[in-house]
Amino acid sequence: MSRRAGGFSLRQHLLLTLLGSIAVVWLATAVFSYFDARHELDELLDAHLAQSVALLLAQTGHEPEEIDTEHMAQLHKRARSVAIQMWERGEILRLHSVSAPAERLSPRDEGFSDALIKGERWRVFSAWDAERRYLVQVGERYKTRDEIAASLAKNLLLPLLFALPLLGLLVWLNVARALRPLAALGRQVAGRDPGNLGTLDAGEIPAEVVPLVENLNRLFERVAQLIENERRFTADASHELRTPLAALKTQAQVALASTNDAERRRALDNVIAGCERAAHLVQQLLTLARLDPDQPGNPVEACDLRALASAAVAELAPYALSKDVEIELADGAPVETTGHPGLLAVLLRNLIDNAIRYSPAGGSVHVRAARDGQAATLMVTDRGPGIPADEREKVGRRFYRVLGTEEYGSGLGLSIVKRIAELHGASVSLSEGEQGRGLSVTVAFRSLRS
Repeated sequence: MSRRAGGFSLRQHLLLTLLGSIAVVWLATAVFSYFDARHELDELLDAHLAQSVALLLAQTGHEPEEIDTEHMAQLHKRARSVAIQMWERGEILRLHSVSAPAERLSPRDEGFSDALIKGERWRVFSAWDAERRYLVQVGERYKTRDEIAASLAKNLLLPLLFALPLLGLLVWLNVARALRPLAALGRQVAGRDPGNLGTLDAGEIPAEVVPLVENLNRLFERVAQLIENERRFTADASHELRTPLAALKTQAQVALASTNDAERRRALDNVIAGCERAAHLVQQLLTLARLDPDQPGNPVEACDLRALASAAVAELAPYALSKDVEIELADGAPVETTGHPGLLAVLLRNLIDNAIRYSPAGGSVHVRAARDGQAATLMVTDRGPGIPADEREKVGRRFYRVLGTEEYGSGLGLSIVKRIAELHGASVSLSEGEQGRGLSVTVAFRSLRS
């Protein structure tokens, strides 16, 4: 299986980052240590030059010819890098070491100075004796100091060449060990059956990965619930659609076989009515299917419940007129809330449609939008047969219909209403209508736009 485009290896990233950081810090430390050590080295060697001059000045009580420097034993490998001169009156060379040149090491008479002699840089310290008769100069080649500093830098950097690969191996092993639970988790997910939406076994995973596993488990739970809802919805829908389709087929066969015009017309009227019922059922099913996801696709915005109710009443007025049902919207001020106007319109249409559908000829449907403190309410009341108290909890279930009613329906109207109410954090309650007749459905919204 190829790696996803744009992906990267966490192990390699950690290895390169850690080793790179260690190398940079080590080099920075080495550079700082080198310059600090070089400064201290120069101070130490300058001190030696000054001390050597002081020792020679202490010998000026003797005649310079009595101090043999030309035949001094070379006690150190770097002894020839140091030169000694003693000048009488600063002009006549009375004493010098083997390594010293014939000319003055430095034109300066007092203190430290740098000089260039035959292409070589020297560090020189000069001083007079107390009578200012003899000038003593002691010099040292910078080449020697540079060699010592280079050796010091080599000693600082050389361990890095051996330590960095060793650190790399240790980091690699420890990172691999730390990532082992992630690899096991990946194998656990990769080896799962597509239908297995059970929780992942967290095991001994790092604390940083626990939130990821917990979120994945919650996602699996939601997906499992959605799949179960879809499975139940599909089963219920297929069951509910089978009956009207079978009835349509039966009526079509009757019309096809009939030789009597009146009987054929009656069968065709039944076919049209069946088509209307099937279309209504399909529309309800599509609406309910769109409400199944956790969040609706419509934008949340401020909306006026009374304006929405007015629009729904106007839309369903022809249907109410055809059934000889009077529909009335109570007067009142705008009732504002925050929600999905499209879904709230669906909720109102279903409530009013149900009320009209189950109202007898000559009956009435009352719609009211009101504000009660910090809550907004919608109420739709009819004078139909109503719903017995022991069945009011059941009517919100999908496809459930009260037995004994002669009006056709899908059993989805109140189910859609309850689902939209849930999406808006609202509650739906059913009670008897006015004077104990009919049904009153109240939707109470807990949060109201101020």
